[in-house]
Amino acid sequence: MKLKVAALAAVALVASLLGGVGPARGAPADGPPMPLPNPKVHPIQVTGPAAERLNLIIMGDGYQWDQQQLFLQDVDRNLAVMWATEPFRTYRDYINVYAVEIASIDYGVRCDPDGRVRHPDGTIRDTGEREGPINAKNTALRMIYQNGCNDPLSRGTVYGGAPENCQDFAAYYPAGVNPCETGNQAHNRILDTYVAPVLGIPRTAQNLQTLAIFNTFTYGGIGGTNATTSGGSPQGPLISLHEIGHSLGTLADEYPYSSRDVVRNCYTGGEPNSFHHTTYADPQKMVEDQHKWWRWVGEESLSGGTIGLHEGGGSYPCGQRRPSEHSMMRWIGFDFDQVGLEHMVARVTGMRNSGQMNVRHTPVGTVASDSVLWVETGQPRYHELQVTWRIGGPDGTVLDTHNSRELDLGALDLPVGTVVHVEVRDPVGPDGTDWVRNPSTGNTATNSGYNGPRFVQTRQWTVGDTKVTPSSPAATFTGHTINTQPVAGDEVVYVRTNHPDDRILDVTWSLDGEAVPNPYNSRNLDLGALRLAAGTHKLTATVTDPADPGGVSDRVEWTVDNALPTAPRSLSQPLTTLAGNMEHPVYFNGWDMRLDPRDDHTGYDEDRYVVGQFRLDKDGWYNYFGFPEKPMPSSPFQFRHSGTDVKALTYGNLGTGGLSRAAFEQTLPDDHPAGGFVPGFGTHLVEHRAIDPA
Repeated sequence: MKLKVAALAAVALVASLLGGVGPARGAPADGPPMPLPNPKVHPIQVTGPAAERLNLIIMGDGYQWDQQQLFLQDVDRNLAVMWATEPFRTYRDYINVYAVEIASIDYGVRCDPDGRVRHPDGTIRDTGEREGPINAKNTALRMIYQNGCNDPLSRGTVYGGAPENCQDFAAYYPAGVNPCETGNQAHNRILDTYVAPVLGIPRTAQNLQTLAIFNTFTYGGIGGTNATTSGGSPQGPLISLHEIGHSLGTLADEYPYSSRDVVRNCYTGGEPNSFHHTTYADPQKMVEDQHKWWRWVGEESLSGGTIGLHEGGGSYPCGQRRPSEHSMMRWIGFDFDQVGLEHMVARVTGMRNSGQMNVRHTPVGTVASDSVLWVETGQPRYHELQVTWRIGGPDGTVLDTHNSRELDLGALDLPVGTVVHVEVRDPVGPDGTDWVRNPSTGNTATNSGYNGPRFVQTRQWTVGDTKVTPSSPAATFTGHTINTQPVAGDEVVYVRTNHPDDRILDVTWSLDGEAVPNPYNSRNLDLGALRLAAGTHKLTATVTDPADPGGVSDRVEWTVDNALPTAPRSLSQPLTTLAGNMEHPVYFNGWDMRLDPRDDHTGYDEDRYVVGQFRLDKDGWYNYFGFPEKPMPSSPFQFRHSGTDVKALTYGNLGTGGLSRAAFEQTLPDDHPAGGFVPGFGTHLVEHRAIDPA
């Protein structure tokens, strides 16, 4: 990730659908083709075999046959935000992503509480028109806002039943497909028929996650193994991250309501089952009892503020407490805090429920005394896994192999019967990346530690009395860091090669045509350690077979994007501007700020989405999306002393409690546990930055 941060200070002074077969509303006059095109599976990124990765399948609903490019743009926007957010940023290469184009007869979503209309440019955005809630739209996955036909605040969007008059649309479906299938049936049919054959694993595999993006500007989504999000909403990518926090991370909601506009009584039950909610009221008591997130108490939160016990959570305004003032599971826009991140990392490295970090290796058992042992590890983008070889078992003598993934037994001349042991460790503990502080050796959904199998794997072999049969000359790359788009200038690039039984292949690296020293024949190259000059570079890796000097070889190239993106800002007109080194406009009650994140896009074949973020008073980075219910991307974010209420939620709040709140929280009496709101008059610091696709 590359970013550039700028800052400013500001003062807020006191202050119908189809009745039968025919063209869908808003569609071209000739109507949908009959039958509709078959779903099309796009491999967005494939980092390894589906059985050895988390697999994210993104499906489109409510995108008509001529709107599929819009769907792919919405996919790009969702993924750009995901790849800019930890732990997905670091563990991106642990995930395969496929997008599935699915043509719908109609655009939009059933029972959309805002009833959006298709614009002439094909988008379902905020055009100012309203068609009213409809319960008869015929879309591929049958998405519907739960109670959206009656509740203007409806936001939960699920796979619904068959639409009205579904039997009239049989001509649009392939032979044998029931035109009145439910959303879940359509979802399963498409996965079974079109996706599973591409992946080579069934749709019931535990390491498969779907995300349905539905085509409307209206806010909405829901979690679960089959999560959903709004493709057109300014906050759509943030909804999907929150919902995947539920689906993948088993995280619970931290916001203070069940219905947005209803103030519930304080929670009075027992200790919640959620690992990030508690009834404890004293942080010191939590530490003394070594309870739940006690290891993180007092740390600066990744999502802003300090980790401790913050009132409200689990859909209650009080009685339950959460680790951070705000995080992704409370208000979308912020990052996961350390408590959520610790769990999310474990779920990614352990492929969700399997609880095992994936390692490929020489088949275990007895091996020839002069053979070459090998392991293939996962590859985080910004650090290397530690590979330790030992002679004599897990407590044996450590070999100095410089973190090599291969071990030549012939060079060691080991006695028959010697046990050779290898440990592969992801250094995520307090002495490494410091993302996981639980030292447990467990791998359950609620007790995964940095000494457990999600982060540590071991293998061992016994040296036999046979000699290896030399392999024929061959040198190929069997895997590598994705090169279909540029890599970042500070990531660790990797390659994997074929594995001859009797020798180690040679890997060389070059940057802009100049050789990069590789004294230990490493398969990894830390670009950050090279301190590259700003700009674009060309990286090359070559593998050769020492058994055939000057002969067999393979080569792979990457574009290295080490050019910083920018996030130019435009501000509303101030009353005046104060002198000083930092830009310091003065406003009455608040101001507007628009970010226009930009990147030079060198090395990209298409115009890719660039993520913008800002931070208010150093209280957690927040993803910029324009403003809720306003057109994208032309609407600025609104900062006000007490924020702006949109559908019972408050955004852009300069007062106590942070940028986002439930609107009712700001009217609670001072003696309420979550009350005591103070408007944000005074001076505020705003920083902003951009994160490009690399």
